[in-house]
Amino acid sequence: MVDARARARPFPGRLIVFEGLDGSGKSTQARLLVRWLSARGFRVFFTEWNSSDLVSRAIRRGKKKGLLTPTTFSLLHAADFADRFERQVLPPLRAGYIVVSDRYSYTAFVRDTVRGCDPAWVQNLYSLAPRPDVPLYFRVSVATSLARKLASREKISYYEAGMDLGLSRDLVESYSKFQARIKHEYEALAGRERFTVVDADQPVEEVAKDVRRAIRPLLANFPKTEVLTHA
Repeated sequence: MVDARARARPFPGRLIVFEGLDGSGKSTQARLLVRWLSARGFRVFFTEWNSSDLVSRAIRRGKKKGLLTPTTFSLLHAADFADRFERQVLPPLRAGYIVVSDRYSYTAFVRDTVRGCDPAWVQNLYSLAPRPDVPLYFRVSVATSLARKLASREKISYYEAGMDLGLSRDLVESYSKFQARIKHEYEALAGRERFTVVDADQPVEEVAKDVRRAIRPLLANFPKTEVLTHA
C-alpha cells in the first residue's frame, strides 16, 4: 500500500491518522489532540470514519436490515471515504491545515480483508488516499477492547461483532473472534506501513503524552493561525 501513495503531495497541510481496534481509545485521543493543537494556535481540522452525508445514511440502512455482503460493504465505505476525502480532507490539506483523521483507508483494508475481499482490489479502491504524515496505531489486546466496549454505553453492533461472517451465534464471542482477526491484520499492516505504535493499554494521560511526542517533529515551523473544525 505504500508505493501507490508515496508520491509527493501537492499540498502544504499535514495528515495525522488514528487507527486501532474498537475500544482502543483512538477516538478519544484524536479529539484530545485536536483540542491540544487548537489551544496552541495550529490550524486543525478533524474528520472521522463513515461521516459522509452522501453515503452514511445508506450504510446505516444497509447495516440495520442486514443487507451488506462483504463486497457491498467495501464499496459503500469506499464511496463514503472518497466523498469525505474530496470534501472534508483534501481542501484543508490544500489550505495548509493539520488534518486529524479518526480512521483512514487502513480501517477499510483490514476489515475488508478479514471479510474475504481481495487485498489488491481493496488497495486499488483506496488508491486516491495519500500516505499520512503520521499514521498512529493504537495497540490494545482484544480482551481490553471487549472490556471497554462492554463498559461503554454503546452496544456492540451486528457488523462490529462480525456476525455476518458466522463466527459464532453469540455476539460477545463473535466480537472477540472478529476483533482478533482485525488485530492480526493491523499488526501485519503496522510493519509494512511503518505505523507509529502506541501502547493503548496505558492510562489516558500517558497515551496522550505518547501521541504528542510522536507528532512533535511535524509541528516544527508549522504556521499558526485560525482554527477550522468539522462537527
